Amino acid sequence: ILKERFQLSLRQDKEKNQEIHLSPITLQPALSEAKTVHSMVQPEQAPKVLNVVVDPQGRGAPEIRATTSTSVCPSPFKMKPIGLQERRGSNVSLTLDMSSLGSIEPFVAIPTPREKVAMEYLQSASRILTRSQLRDVVASSHLLQSEFMEIPMNFVDPKEIDIPRHGTKNRYKTILPNPLSRVCLRPKNVTDSLSTYINANYIRGYSGKEKAFIATQGPMINTVDDFWQMVWQEDSPVIVMITKLKEKNEKCVLYWPEKRGIYGKVEVLVISVNECDNYTIRNLVLKQGSHTQHVKHYWYTSWPDHKTPDSAQPLLQLMLDVEEDRLASQGRGPVVVHCSAGIGRTGCFIATSIGCRQLKEEGVVDALSIVCQLRMDRGGMVQTSEQYEFVHHALCLYESRLSAETVQ
Repeated sequence: ILKERFQLSLRQDKEKNQEIHLSPITLQPALSEAKTVHSMVQPEQAPKVLNVVVDPQGRGAPEIRATTSTSVCPSPFKMKPIGLQERRGSNVSLTLDMSSLGSIEPFVAIPTPREKVAMEYLQSASRILTRSQLRDVVASSHLLQSEFMEIPMNFVDPKEIDIPRHGTKNRYKTILPNPLSRVCLRPKNVTDSLSTYINANYIRGYSGKEKAFIATQGPMINTVDDFWQMVWQEDSPVIVMITKLKEKNEKCVLYWPEKRGIYGKVEVLVISVNECDNYTIRNLVLKQGSHTQHVKHYWYTSWPDHKTPDSAQPLLQLMLDVEEDRLASQGRGPVVVHCSAGIGRTGCFIATSIGCRQLKEEGVVDALSIVCQLRMDRGGMVQTSEQYEFVHHALCLYESRLSAETVQ
């Protein structure tokens, strides 16, 4: 029995040796793969931290370097492989370990790849249309809608506006003035930063002319004084109002007097009222101390709620009248334009004004580039694809007028 057990033991040892020698060779994973596998198998090890290094010259995608954190807590996030789309700025976000920020320089926000790509688009997108191409594209609703959907909205994060309680002066929580082009009122005192705030932006005009317009929200009950202070401060010759006071809800308060009113330090006098087919014109005189300013107020009321007008003719006529007043007021400040939020109808009016000027001066128009420029100055300008189409219809109507004038 002992002999048989001994022989059995020898056979088992022999078989074990054969298994070791005959097992297939396992290839080691590449270094990066090995680290990934090791991290997944042993989560108690120090987690990897992604440091995003952005080229200051803006060339290429951000460089991502993996380092080991001193934290002993395993990361709760599973990192997804970063493909081409993510590098170009999709909605995939990078999770950064901020545990050691207290011991280094203060954190400085840098644009995400998505924000960077959006800004590059707004700065460079262009589609120049000849007169005949403009007529053709107006007939292609699908093409204009697709083009519009590609344009980044460029809305503002509330954290970018470092003014306590500025939300009390916004008609809509998500429609905020872009900080770089924001109109700043003269402060009432050094410590009152809120008194400098108004939901308004300077807007560049044709050929990038600085401060050609001011786009702003419809005044609220607590911002009427601010509105008139801005009109006085900026020496604006014209105000264009493209909304009713109330549609499905309040869009704007009645911010002008019947004959005379005092708003803060500005006295407003109504000199005359002219009723036209689609808008009302008021000639105003503003007074402050011994100084006066003449201002023309256009109130366009025929734009239907949540729609675009059936015809572009009234808006085009309004634009031409305002342009005539602007030329007669050379050397004065920006034309103030507002609706309710100050981006939709306001954007349409300003885009049409710039586009018509370009058609007249150059014989071509680039509505895509115009809308991109507007959104760099104020997020969301020209709010819907229907409004984008409407701008093209207005430009096409103006082009037909120019052609008729040429024939005559």
